[in-house]
Amino acid sequence: MNDRGAVLVVDDDAAARESLHWLLESVGLEVLCFSSADEFLAKYSGEPGCLIIDVRMPGMSGLELQREVQKRDWRLPIIMVTGHGDVPMAVRAMRAGAIDFLQKPYDDQMLLERTEQALKMARATWDEWNQEKEIKSRFAQLTRREREIAMCVGAGKPNKLIAHELGLSCKTIEAYRANMMNKMSASSVVHLVHMLTKIDVQDEQYDAVQHSKASV
Repeated sequence: MNDRGAVLVVDDDAAARESLHWLLESVGLEVLCFSSADEFLAKYSGEPGCLIIDVRMPGMSGLELQREVQKRDWRLPIIMVTGHGDVPMAVRAMRAGAIDFLQKPYDDQMLLERTEQALKMARATWDEWNQEKEIKSRFAQLTRREREIAMCVGAGKPNKLIAHELGLSCKTIEAYRANMMNKMSASSVVHLVHMLTKIDVQDEQYDAVQHSKASV
């Protein structure tokens, strides 16, 4: 796997697959081809890259595959191609998150430019996804009380107020806070807030914090 990621082509037309494979490889891109949506879903191993999907295929269509990819949270920018495109179909694909919709026969240079754009997006998305996974892993290591402290600190509350709301001493809050910041590898409160926002834990943890306050 190169640093640019792979171009994942899903098309039931063997000639179209071979032509696209040759075109993309001619500019140094790594290409993996699949003859159906089912084959792609069965064989995709999670590598970063972008998807080029034919809209009309036997079995699962390109639009259905697009929805399945999103359902599985695979961060893969999608380019839709078709020989039978129409405006409503293109609108559905774009609204569902496709970055482009090209009708066959497409201009080779245009496809290459769109693919390069998609791969740049994929690399940025992949890096962000890995960051999110790392932050979630750190957050999962916190105890329930440390998560409560993290939410309070992230909301900008000082130790004295947190101690009052949770019915604990300031020294206890300081100890929990130090452990929490260390586990999160947070260099500052601003850094902590940035991480919590990235994984969107505010709503997820709100009920737990409220329940804890109510039970004090």
